[in-house]
Amino acid sequence: MTLTLEVRDLQTHFFTRAGVVKAVDGVSFSLNRGKVLGLVGESGSGKSVSGFSIMGLVDEPGRIVGGSIRFQGRELVGLPETEMRALRGNRIAMIFQDPMMTLNPVLRIDVQMIETVLAHEKVSTAEARARARDALGMVGIPSPDERLKSYPHQFSGGMRQRVAIAIALLHRPDLIVADEPTTALDVTIQGQILAQVQKLAQELGTALIWITHDLSVVAGLADDIAVMYAGRVVESGAVDAVLDAPLHPYTHGLIGSVPSRNRRGAPLQQIPGMTPSVINLPPGCAFRARCPRADGTCQQTPEMTELLPGRTARCFHPHLETVPA
Repeated sequence: MTLTLEVRDLQTHFFTRAGVVKAVDGVSFSLNRGKVLGLVGESGSGKSVSGFSIMGLVDEPGRIVGGSIRFQGRELVGLPETEMRALRGNRIAMIFQDPMMTLNPVLRIDVQMIETVLAHEKVSTAEARARARDALGMVGIPSPDERLKSYPHQFSGGMRQRVAIAIALLHRPDLIVADEPTTALDVTIQGQILAQVQKLAQELGTALIWITHDLSVVAGLADDIAVMYAGRVVESGAVDAVLDAPLHPYTHGLIGSVPSRNRRGAPLQQIPGMTPSVINLPPGCAFRARCPRADGTCQQTPEMTELLPGRTARCFHPHLETVPA
């Protein structure tokens, strides 16, 4: 397998008046060509900041203070902005949760897509228009020639998100970072877009990071999963293995809170308490105050450990008893 992305010990901190927010604090994962990684966690877990760090889109007062992001063997941390801009939108693309972060409301779709092509490649306007039309067709937008002449406000929310995905696909990038792009869409449209994205990743060989809090989306889309909590990855592995038999108590609690996993009529299992502030995390395991398995050992900081082949978790008391023999 060809390695597209390797993130090692990534640390992205925000320097605020209240203190240093360690939004991403030692995150590591890798992604092969044509594979989908689901990056999962609650709001504030650091998953979106991880995505923005890869794209080089972390604004002040935030900055990457440590670690490595290697894209096809090339180090992105510290890369000059001119070189990063040449990669961004061309070899690496991002799909945002709000499509209007991609689309300009006062420009027609064809103008926006043609300019995106011409920004990275010296081709004729006619060829750029043809590529834009093909990209719209690829994401399932009917009558793409006519829709190119439309403005963003003439599309529904689902159609606008498809246009944003089409723009991300214009240069057939090697890596796409998708930050909860289907959260605001209804379930039917969400299913259609997920199926198309999965198909495109397989056909084009694009590696995809899908950032979400929705485990049902990851279950049907991803090959591998990385679960984040308080700025760190606490469990990773093949998506089926992790969802069927989670090792970390946090992952266990997340899956237990999904309605379909509970017996009909039984109350939902809840994770007690709230996510801690990442401004001044207590020493030791960040999850210990909410964890039913916590003991004195958890006042030390656990390391990511390979507990089973291809399965790693950051825990002193993992749920190994739930793994099938």
